[in-house]
Formats: sequence, structure tokens, C-alpha cells
Amino acid sequence: MIRVGLTGGIGAGKSTVARTLVDRGAYIIDADVIAREVVAPGTDGLAQLVAAFGDDILAADGSLDRAALAAKAFVDDEQRKKLNAITHPLVGARAFELLEAAPDDAVVVQDIPLLVENGSAPFFHLVVIVHADEEDRVARLTGQRGMPEADARARIKAQASEADRRAVADVWLDNSGAPDDLAALAHHLWDERLVPYERNVRSRTCARRPENLVDHRPEWSLQATRLSNRLRLLGAEKIVGVTHVGPTASAGERAADVLDFEVQLAPDVDPADLDDALADGGFPALTPGLHANADPGRAVTIRLTTPS
Repeated sequence: MIRVGLTGGIGAGKSTVARTLVDRGAYIIDADVIAREVVAPGTDGLAQLVAAFGDDILAADGSLDRAALAAKAFVDDEQRKKLNAITHPLVGARAFELLEAAPDDAVVVQDIPLLVENGSAPFFHLVVIVHADEEDRVARLTGQRGMPEADARARIKAQASEADRRAVADVWLDNSGAPDDLAALAHHLWDERLVPYERNVRSRTCARRPENLVDHRPEWSLQATRLSNRLRLLGAEKIVGVTHVGPTASAGERAADVLDFEVQLAPDVDPADLDDALADGGFPALTPGLHANADPGRAVTIRLTTPS
């Protein structure tokens, strides 16, 4: 199994990618669907919201009046935190239930609008960002959804910036063209990366690695930061440091497109203690203390070191 975090700004086309991946066989966990489910009539979530914000957030049929709730919950930070304290744990618990129910060979796509904002990128094998320029997004929101332009621009400005999204993106899908173009990109992602990645993780197989030298790429540093965060999370208290080393860490050098990491382990930690966590996270062992990538789209070498 691999977990794919899917996100993008409002109007960027994330739903098109999600539908395409589901059609190809992805197991979807949609945060927006869950957020509605946990506050449906008769749920504990709805009861908590009524207790916190009053009976007037209910519609005549007893369902949640989202506009009425928004009028109360988004007036200031204190009220927004009150709302989040109720809904976020419920959404998280339900998402975990769905994840636990996924098949062992699933490509799990978690559609999370605020993935960047909530800092959850390191928890995924891959993060896929769907992007479109602001003017394209405004045109879609006003033309297809009937949203007033001022509201559309305000919603866009309130979300993560393009730079923030690029910082966590393992895959960047540009939706500047037609919906069919975006769907074609999603099909290619499924065939060329997601399916072989999941198969490699399940079989603990390292992907093929490039050998040809290429000019230094500025994105190597950003990619190394993302992977360092992922490795620290996988190792938890067993890892005390992750350092990007080797040719790709040196500006200006030609190198094979392989990111090398030296991972410093805590005292008394046996490198074998990390084999399962790293393999499940996408980095199976080549030899004792040496791991590589299962992801066919990002070559990595990880050497585990212990204090002398």
C-alpha cells in the first residue's frame, strides 16, 4: 500500500484528478465528504456543534445550515478554533478508519484541501499538487460555480501560496489546459509512477536508478528537504539527524540524479530496527544499513550511521 496526498487550490482541478485516479482503481479518502458525514443529522459531531454554537445553526429539517455556522464560526480566531477542535478530531478518526479498511495492495489517495496548510505532507509516500494560475481559477469559479469574483479571489488568497505548495509537491500537475489534458496527466501518473511504486513497496523492491550525469538541478535541494522530513517522521525517536550529502548536495556539480542521505541514529539503535519502517515508507533495504527508493520517480540512497 502507498498513501498519496492530493491537494490543490480551489478551482485548480483537483476533483478531475481524483475522479480519474478512482476510475483507474485508486482507493479514495475524501476529506470534504468525511467532513459532511461526521456532522450529518443524528451524529455526535452535529450535537457538539449545536452545543457550541447554538440551535440556530440548524436548518428546518434538522440538518446543519453551513452558512449559519460559518457566520458564527469564522468571525474570529477563537470561534474558528472552537469549530476546528470539534470537527478535526472527528474527520481524522474517520479517515483513519477508512485507511485501516483499505486493501493491502491499495493506492490510497487522500483528497485533502488543506494538506499544505495543516502540515501533513510528510505523512504521505507522495504529495500530488494540482495547480492552475489564479486568473484561470477565478474564471472557473465564477463561470462554472457561479461564485462572485470577490469571493473567489478572497478564497484563493486565504489558501496556501504557490510557493508553499511547490515546497511539498512531489508531483506538480499543471491544469492550464483542457480537462482532458489534466486527465491524461493523471493517467500517466497512475501508470508510470503510482502503480509501480505501490508494487515495489509491497514487495520491498528498489526501483531502477539513473546512472547518466546531468547538470546540477536547483530542485534537488527542495526535494532533499521534503525527503528529510519524511525520513525523520519514519524514524521517530530512532533518528537524530538527516543530512543531504554527495554530489547532488554540491551546487554546480554534474551528478547522477540520485539524492544521497546520511541518517544518524540514536545511541544503541541497531540499523536493522529501522528496516520495516523505512521499507513501508518507500525505502527498502539494499544491504544492512543501506536503503534505496521504491519510488520510480525519485532515486534515493540512504546510509544509516551509528555513533562511534
